[in-house]
Amino acid sequence: MPTLSRYRAKDQHSENWLIFSDGMHIGSMGIRSGVPIHMDQRQWTISPYPASHRGIRDGGTASSFTEAREAFERAWREIEPKITEADRAEHRRERAHTEWKYKMWSAGCSLPTQMADGRSRCYCGAEIDNESIGRHIAAEHMT
Repeated sequence: MPTLSRYRAKDQHSENWLIFSDGMHIGSMGIRSGVPIHMDQRQWTISPYPASHRGIRDGGTASSFTEAREAFERAWREIEPKITEADRAEHRRERAHTEWKYKMWSAGCSLPTQMADGRSRCYCGAEIDNESIGRHIAAEHMT
């Protein structure tokens, strides 16, 4: 099983950790807000895209970070074998597409879907259209 990596989420007003497995965002742990002090103050979720769309997910609450981490890791050991290579490939495609879209906007470029004729130019200079976006990203921009 790949090692889990945890990164503190940016721009959060409370403590929240994003959890990754082999570069795939699989879940989070954090402090619950608005709950009475006598209830569990931590929560955790596992919801790896696209497997979560098949109902492969879990989550819960805990009284401490350590308990939340242990519960998360126990649940992940059961879920991880259900994640297929096709799930991982789809996750990589979706991540590459999202990163490409934001780079396009940062470069001041319009997406083909934003143009009346369905055609545009990528920030890398390539001409693209609605039909070729996926192939172009896979060939030129997947990391």
